[in-house]
Amino acid sequence: MPNTRYMVVEHFKNKDAAPVYRRFRDRGRMAPEGLLYVSSWVDEKLERCYQLMETHDRRLLDEWMANWNDLVDFEVYPVITSQEAVEKIAPRL
Repeated sequence: MPNTRYMVVEHFKNKDAAPVYRRFRDRGRMAPEGLLYVSSWVDEKLERCYQLMETHDRRLLDEWMANWNDLVDFEVYPVITSQEAVEKIAPRL
């Protein structure tokens, strides 16, 4: 089964990034084997993070989020690359 990419939008609870970064400093990403961190971006106000994650098993993403859900509210979107979107839409053009 191929990996699926997920755009994970993390909303830091109380708009406070400090507890999240403190845990990350102390314990790392805490991602289970089979869940790959690809990249991330944080808004300038340090209120939310956009992370691109990849896995063959959506349950691994849920397991990872459970490690952080006391500090973060999550939105999760399966995503494809722009090139994949071009290929998918091509027959309709």
